[in-house]
Amino acid sequence: MMQDQARKQVVLWLSAGLLMVLMIVVVGGITRLTHSGLSIVTWQPVKGVLPPLNEAQWHEAFEAYKQIPQYKKVHHYFTLEDFKKIYFWEYFHRILGRLLGVVFFVFFTYFVLTRKIRTTALFVRLSVIFLLGGLQGIAGWYMVSSGLVENTSVDHVRLAIHLSLAMIITGTIFWTILELRYPVNEYHFVKLFKATRWLLALVVVQIIYGALTAGLKAGYIFPTYPLMGTKWLPDIIVEIFRREGLVSLFDFPATVQFIHRWLGLVISLMIIYYFLKFGKQLPEKLRFLLHLSVVLVTTQFFLGVYTLVYKVPIPLAALHQTNAFLLFINLLAVLYFSRNRQTRLL
Repeated sequence: MMQDQARKQVVLWLSAGLLMVLMIVVVGGITRLTHSGLSIVTWQPVKGVLPPLNEAQWHEAFEAYKQIPQYKKVHHYFTLEDFKKIYFWEYFHRILGRLLGVVFFVFFTYFVLTRKIRTTALFVRLSVIFLLGGLQGIAGWYMVSSGLVENTSVDHVRLAIHLSLAMIITGTIFWTILELRYPVNEYHFVKLFKATRWLLALVVVQIIYGALTAGLKAGYIFPTYPLMGTKWLPDIIVEIFRREGLVSLFDFPATVQFIHRWLGLVISLMIIYYFLKFGKQLPEKLRFLLHLSVVLVTTQFFLGVYTLVYKVPIPLAALHQTNAFLLFINLLAVLYFSRNRQTRLL
């Protein structure tokens, strides 16, 4: 059995890691929105820790950037000072990922050697989180490499994979924190538990479609709401679907935006409905979490609308992505506290 003091230390460590992951997600969103993600054209996990330290190194990095299509077709007017601005965000994003990996590994090793992690289940869970972090680094480079040869931006599917892994890591860390912090859960609301599973599944799909929307730059077209231009369903969406079939659901910008905007409304209405249905029956903790879900999803809905109609301003778009992860985490908490199980991690 894990001692209370050791458990508190592990929870504190994982909570710090969760905050770092969320920070990386925020910075990653800003990196994408500022078109900075292709500014570093190599992947050097160790050597790349240091940025250019003198003028010669800056010119070398800039010359490497000049060889890719994004510079030649989009940023051909850039000066060295312009390049330094986009380099900052990509470097900051990468260094945060490396820092998280080091912090996680160091403390994980310390907790294992000091026997504060005593169960096989917890050791395996934490090992999986660490391996997912390494996989995320590989996925990040896999995404970046798609924009270095022929394209001027990264592939939208690879972007969705990268964000999905971030979501999996976030969810796994948060669920582990809940299991360690609240090992015995006295609540059991079967109907809410089942409803929340569906909600979580839809939110996951919605976040993935958010990544597809970003990767295809679909947020810049049809900047009107609720109509898309002058129609609820533009003719071009129907035409492309007839021509390309199911592929258009993931590859055609107007179709992706259509799904993303209306799935967001469906999720919002579902959460409000379940709050009205279950709210009065729930204990204070669950009622608070469900109420918070309503606040978060309402905020998310309006952030999405304003991000669209104002043609994707960076602050609004970054808040939109961040709030999506907060909603995801909150629904995980609702799911956890609505089922009656004892954790096996201890």
